[in-house]
Amino acid sequence: MQLKQPESNGGPLADQTAVPETKTRVEVTKQSSTLPFGQPVPLSSISGPTYVTGQLLVQQIAYVLSDKVFAYSPDTFDLDAAAKDWAQSGEKNVHGYPTAVLPLQTRTGAGAFALGYIFSKDFDLSKRHIPQTLLASSLSLRHLRGALDQLALLYGVASPFVAHVAATDYAADAGLVAEYGTALQLSEELGLGLISSGSAYEAQHISLFATLVAHILPTIHIYDGVRTSRETLRVIDVLSQVGVANIFNKVSKVAEGLNARLDNAGKVVELLRAFNDELGTDYEPFEYVGHDAAETVYVVFGSVEAQLGRQVVSKLASDGKKVGAVIVRIYRPFIEEAFVKALPASVQNVAVLGQVATESAASDASVQSVLYSDVLTTVSFSSRWAASPSVTDVKYAASHAFTPSSFAAIITQATEKTAAPTAAPGIQLPQLDSVQQYVFWDTDDSAALLAPSVAGSLLSRDSTSNVYLSESHDNLVQGGVVRSDLRLSKKTIDAPYAAEEADVVVVGEEKLLKEVAASKSVRDGGKLILKLPNFKEEDVEKRVPASLRKDVRARNISLHILDPALAPAFESDLNATRLLLELAFFKLAQPDIKREILEKLAALEANPPTLEECTDAVEKCLKELEVPESPAETADDSPRNLPRALKTNSFVPFEKQDVEPDLRLSKWESAAKGLVFKEAYATDITLRPDLTVKTYTIHVKENRRLTPLTYDRNIFHIEFDLGNSGLTYKIGEALGIHADNDADLVREFIESYNLNADDLVQVPSRDDVDVMETKTVYQSLAQNVDLFGKPPKRFYETLAEYATDEVEKKKLASLGTPEGAEEFKRRAEIDTITYADVFEEFKSAHPSFSEMVRLVGPLKRREYSIASAQAVTPTAVALMIVVVDWVDPRGRTRYGQATRYLSRLPVGAAVTASVKPSVMKLPTRDDAPLIMAGLGTGLAPFRAFVQYRAMQKAQGKDIGAILLYLGSRHQREEYLYGEEWEAYLDAGVITLLGAAFSRDQPQKIYIQDRMRQTMRDIVQAYIRDEGSFYLCGPTWPVPDVTDVLKEAIAAEAKMSAKKVDPAKEIDRLKEDGRYVLEVY
Repeated sequence: MQLKQPESNGGPLADQTAVPETKTRVEVTKQSSTLPFGQPVPLSSISGPTYVTGQLLVQQIAYVLSDKVFAYSPDTFDLDAAAKDWAQSGEKNVHGYPTAVLPLQTRTGAGAFALGYIFSKDFDLSKRHIPQTLLASSLSLRHLRGALDQLALLYGVASPFVAHVAATDYAADAGLVAEYGTALQLSEELGLGLISSGSAYEAQHISLFATLVAHILPTIHIYDGVRTSRETLRVIDVLSQVGVANIFNKVSKVAEGLNARLDNAGKVVELLRAFNDELGTDYEPFEYVGHDAAETVYVVFGSVEAQLGRQVVSKLASDGKKVGAVIVRIYRPFIEEAFVKALPASVQNVAVLGQVATESAASDASVQSVLYSDVLTTVSFSSRWAASPSVTDVKYAASHAFTPSSFAAIITQATEKTAAPTAAPGIQLPQLDSVQQYVFWDTDDSAALLAPSVAGSLLSRDSTSNVYLSESHDNLVQGGVVRSDLRLSKKTIDAPYAAEEADVVVVGEEKLLKEVAASKSVRDGGKLILKLPNFKEEDVEKRVPASLRKDVRARNISLHILDPALAPAFESDLNATRLLLELAFFKLAQPDIKREILEKLAALEANPPTLEECTDAVEKCLKELEVPESPAETADDSPRNLPRALKTNSFVPFEKQDVEPDLRLSKWESAAKGLVFKEAYATDITLRPDLTVKTYTIHVKENRRLTPLTYDRNIFHIEFDLGNSGLTYKIGEALGIHADNDADLVREFIESYNLNADDLVQVPSRDDVDVMETKTVYQSLAQNVDLFGKPPKRFYETLAEYATDEVEKKKLASLGTPEGAEEFKRRAEIDTITYADVFEEFKSAHPSFSEMVRLVGPLKRREYSIASAQAVTPTAVALMIVVVDWVDPRGRTRYGQATRYLSRLPVGAAVTASVKPSVMKLPTRDDAPLIMAGLGTGLAPFRAFVQYRAMQKAQGKDIGAILLYLGSRHQREEYLYGEEWEAYLDAGVITLLGAAFSRDQPQKIYIQDRMRQTMRDIVQAYIRDEGSFYLCGPTWPVPDVTDVLKEAIAAEAKMSAKKVDPAKEIDRLKEDGRYVLEVY
């Protein structure tokens, strides 16, 4: 198995990138899946060649032609998202005033409001000719039946009425489905018009035509609401508002002059003819495609079904199969003459592809599709054929998601009258031959979730290409999964189905490899990108599923690993993480991408240094993985059958966070009510059982300074009496101290912020932000709020929104931008500004107490290595701590919050504490040697180690050698626990004591120097006797100390005539737990 850098066909991305200077990082957001690339669109910009969605065009027609728009859109469906924005902005319709957009609820009796308005006594009769429009999904239609029934009966005195219905319903077993049955049935039973859009390209025209048909009868315009209407694509001939008005007014005059003797069908035919004349189109009620002498003809209804009918049937016909398809555009009124005319004379069998509600209905011979009844009646009573063609009902459930392969399978099965195939035959549609197809898989909380939208938006700037973007959400898998399909084509295409043969597939989250068959959507010879942080070559069989590896080899797929851990700076920066993935995608998918697109990506995502670092990081982080056959794969005879596509069950990511509770201020009487009336207020007086961190109350037993009072470093030993707290700990663990803020500083802030210290407030617990605590303002600021901590950039950005002084607002906002980076760094690292300092400096930025608490965040516990062994001191726990203090540029002495708190605690003081596990553990063998290196307070855990070994020795056990190396500045002032170490040395517990006091002699001596001086002892204890090495303290000596250990390994290897790689041996020792670091 080998990792190699991928070859670049167009030069490294960095070489192609010239980054413009940017002043701010743009926050990329997505407002709705019904908007192109998720971005809002001004009404005036909808014109000519432009990127749109089908739903946007439907809303445009509804808004510009209507008096009122009655919207029955569930919150996440966003069927009226653009229309509401236009109404709020005061955009005018073609009648000269803003259209009223009225969001309404779907429930029993829905539609009564709209009906009441249309037939109100106060209705402005001068508007009677202006259409009233309804936006809804098909799941709302059953609740609107009563209103539509009354409307149909009274339509002679009503305004023109059109309902634009997105075919969308929810099926328990399939999620969101395009359901047409309700509309088909209602239109038949209530005498409504029903017209279908075949694609997003037609959405505007058919919406306009349906509104014109409303002059004749109440009309439903239906279209796929799950995918087709939400796909972003470019439409060349979009009508502007002026163009829409022109067509509407001209054809409306034709409608007014229609022969009254014509039935509705005749009127619609005449209206369609006039509509085609004005637009230069050739829309028909029924449109035929396929073989000129087709023997089997399929009748299809619906957006996706129409496009697949055109494409699949045309492909099969070109291959010589005598098949055809009739696309139903106008279902009601059903124009029988037009339907019969659309069928070829050669037809022998008419197969109606009819949708039914469920899978059981599809297999039930007694159930007929609504469409089948009309077709059967029309064909049976036609005199065109001597022997009428047979009519069959090929039913499918609304939950069936069609792809070209599955559609071809149904046609092949019905045509050849074979049993259902076990696998869908593949079919290559000509329109996709020159199309570049890409698929992105990710979780909906990923930092790179919007990468497909960003990439698509940038590629759309190239006017010579057409970009298509669609996405599907499954919120029941891994807490929320999103699949995005991105297509790029020089020609316009219509592909309302998931990509089956993508050029590049990107998987942004490792856990999805166990949920979806990611490689199955890659074409033979295509590319697959897996984002796998901290990827190691030897872990490939654990992290890359066997079925995926097998598929990669079998179909010659190029597998690439994107490992952000190779550029650690980008793991913590969400924008940089997304940019890294986007550039990796462009590198493989578009190696010859235009320079200006990358420039726009730079301007969109980050400041110049970030982009430059990212493009360099792509070269480091993106590697091709060669996958040889593994013996383990052949044993996997029954791989899990993973899905290739999602069952869409939402249009938005899963909302994982509950609404934050109101951190309301109140008086003591509110708390008293909860205590007095426990049952009514559900008061629980137990000791915080809901916290995730188990806490204990312990008391100070001893607090003594280890360094002289005249010395500039206050290092102290503090010991706590455990009493009956129940606290237990293991050797090497850490004690979490829940320290309070300085009382004097808290009082000063309360006064300056004009707060009442005794008011009660609900604040998040410092240990679990989801748990609320009721405290006084003083208690909350002392115990819960990190008021004297260091504010991050986002704090300044958010606080700027509260500033009323423009100068202060501007300065606060600038601190969160790239231009303010140096100032922010100075404030954080030199001035050591705290949250409290910022509130004092920017007086006009004064959020309420509850908002301030949210902005600042909870006070975190501080953890310190335990310097005692409970087996030796069962009722006590000890710590060794140095007080952190410094003088800021203003001459103020500042202190570390927790260390100062602990240093000032008197004997008997109560402290809240918790225990945290650690990597510092004794070897399992009691006689295994210990080699320990501690700098300053890093000696704390080794005191516990030695205490425990001394106890074992006293019990008569063989404890093995103990080598203790310690480092500090001066022996006189910082020989921490020196008397104890000397006593243990004299008692034979410590074998070797290597003390390095760096500043007690002219030449500085460090801990690694003492180790080198005792190399022979290290070789014996560490290598030959298989001891364990521990280092605790600051990070700076790690490389030097590790070099000493490598020298020891090399020396032993030379003496024993062995060939050993010291670096690899260190890695092995790490894996075995014999090289342990706890550094900070």
